[in-house]
Amino acid sequence: MPGVTSADFDDHHERELLDRLEEYYDAVPRQGARVEDHGPLTLFVREGQGWPFYARPARGSSARLDATDVQKVRARQRELGIPESFEWVAETTPRLRAAVEESGLVVHEHPLMVLDPGTSTDPSGELPGSGNSNDGISVRIVDADDPVLPSALAVPHLAFAEPGTHVGLAGTPQLAEAVDACNRDGSVERARLRIRAGLTVVAAAVEQGSALSAGQHQPLGGVSEIVGVGTLPAARRRGRGLAVTATLMADARSRGADTIFLSAGDDAVARVYARLGFRRIGTALIAEPAE
Repeated sequence: MPGVTSADFDDHHERELLDRLEEYYDAVPRQGARVEDHGPLTLFVREGQGWPFYARPARGSSARLDATDVQKVRARQRELGIPESFEWVAETTPRLRAAVEESGLVVHEHPLMVLDPGTSTDPSGELPGSGNSNDGISVRIVDADDPVLPSALAVPHLAFAEPGTHVGLAGTPQLAEAVDACNRDGSVERARLRIRAGLTVVAAAVEQGSALSAGQHQPLGGVSEIVGVGTLPAARRRGRGLAVTATLMADARSRGADTIFLSAGDDAVARVYARLGFRRIGTALIAEPAE
């Protein structure tokens, strides 16, 4: 095409990709949330039990955002008794950060990464136990009736309580306590319903009948986000998180997802995902009150 450079093409492709992610970000919470319109912001309110949602920029809105808009939504969140939380992509809504910070919230940055389309999603490779059994470890998709499901839901909670890639303190005793908590609060039953409905896919690295690493992906309309990948802190640095992620990638592709993405916890974690073929496309931002 005359006058169009490869850089122009790349920029156009990146904008289209970010717009596709925005469409996904707007659609997925609607599966389990009531939606409230607050002008340039949309508030998702969880229906029933489960992890609370957040506010995001309204899809397609060109209205100017300022701290007053953020304060109004925060007041509504307090009224509802839900976290004062906002999530968005820096590159698609660049002015929201200043408004959020002016309102008094703290912003956390996370590398937003997309799997290159040409990347192989064969989960076997050199990753321990992927798709089979190796040294007592198996990495597999966990169905709704799998007895491993409770530990697969519990282990990421322990992982996120000790962020990073270093070997941590939480081990099997803490995992047993977390499993009990997931059974009591209804998390396991909610996950079963989502798995059966095809809304969530869970994968786990299993050893001696318990998940030591696990994560999920959520397919919708040819796009899927890999979320909640975490390894029991005491069992880190053995490749289990990579194996789980590779298994989720392969499953997402098998379900027709041609856009697979995730948000890394930090730059160190992003470098781990880069080994699987993910590249950074932007920055996912999360805002919440200071601790």
